Amino acid sequence: MGDRDITVNINGKDITVPATMSAIQAVWHAGHPRVHGVGCLEGVCGACKVFVRRAGRSIITTELGCQTMVEDGMQIIFLVFPTPNHHTYQLDDFKNSWDTQAQFHQIFPEAAHCRHCGGCTKSCPVEIDVEHGVNLATEGKFREAGELFLECVMCGLCLTSCPEEITPNHVGLFCRRITAYFHIRPSNLINRLEEIRKGEYRIVEG
Repeated sequence: MGDRDITVNINGKDITVPATMSAIQAVWHAGHPRVHGVGCLEGVCGACKVFVRRAGRSIITTELGCQTMVEDGMQIIFLVFPTPNHHTYQLDDFKNSWDTQAQFHQIFPEAAHCRHCGGCTKSCPVEIDVEHGVNLATEGKFREAGELFLECVMCGLCLTSCPEEITPNHVGLFCRRITAYFHIRPSNLINRLEEIRKGEYRIVEG
């Protein structure tokens, strides 16, 4: 593409920029302060999250501004997100791993209300199967969920796309933290103990 100029629309305003720029460079070129959307600029922190629609296409994608090169006719919106649900917990409050699943549902009660719409997975800029990760966590499979979220950049796009206001990125972070804190016992054993605790499973003596 060389150094030719192209026209892109950023946050509703048409601007002319060199075709060699990324979306974050283009927004600075348009006159926005260099603190706008700035983070690591290496696709790791998720600070420069954007909606993108390319010319001639109706599909809107969620991407990272520092990793998205501008194209002629592209529409870009830099996103500001609502404050997520505030989840407060201390790892010191977890005395043993047997109770982890019950405590998880107290901290993240909305996680069990997943509608399985797939919006969180579609929005993830690093292509994590976010919905599956949340479902693993609700089943008490914290090690598996934590491994799935290893590439999460905590950008928050999954929260924005969730009608139940689940914060999957924080669910993933919890899973990684709790797995490191404990050597998590097998999830099927934890699930059975939770059923016994709730009275949903009875041990019948022979």
